[in-house]
Amino acid sequence: MASIGEGMGALALAGGIVGYLFVTHQTKQKRLEIIHQERLIAMEKGIPLPELPLEPSTNAGGMDSQRVLPILGIVLLSLAAGAMVMMYLVLTGENHRLWVVPLPFLFLGVGLIAFDLMSRKSER
Repeated sequence: MASIGEGMGALALAGGIVGYLFVTHQTKQKRLEIIHQERLIAMEKGIPLPELPLEPSTNAGGMDSQRVLPILGIVLLSLAAGAMVMMYLVLTGENHRLWVVPLPFLFLGVGLIAFDLMSRKSER
């Protein structure tokens, strides 16, 4: 049974998420309004403006998007395999059969790596 404190914590978390989404939406709207006003003023003065993307580049971290899938696959594969080995060695008695719990994450990692390899072969 959940306590009132846990419920308040969940409400605070949900409120924080909604607040964050609202602030980011308002920031994007304000940015679009400023760009629109600048373009209108430039058109009135007859200054040609290059087309600008409405959304900034999402690749701000500099990581190549083609490397994300294999890296995520390797991380999932290694974490799941390590967790399975440790659970196999540590768990005893009735809980020993739970060592296979991380198996879906291992398969997900293998699937991501296989998908990346197949997509690279089809590009050639």
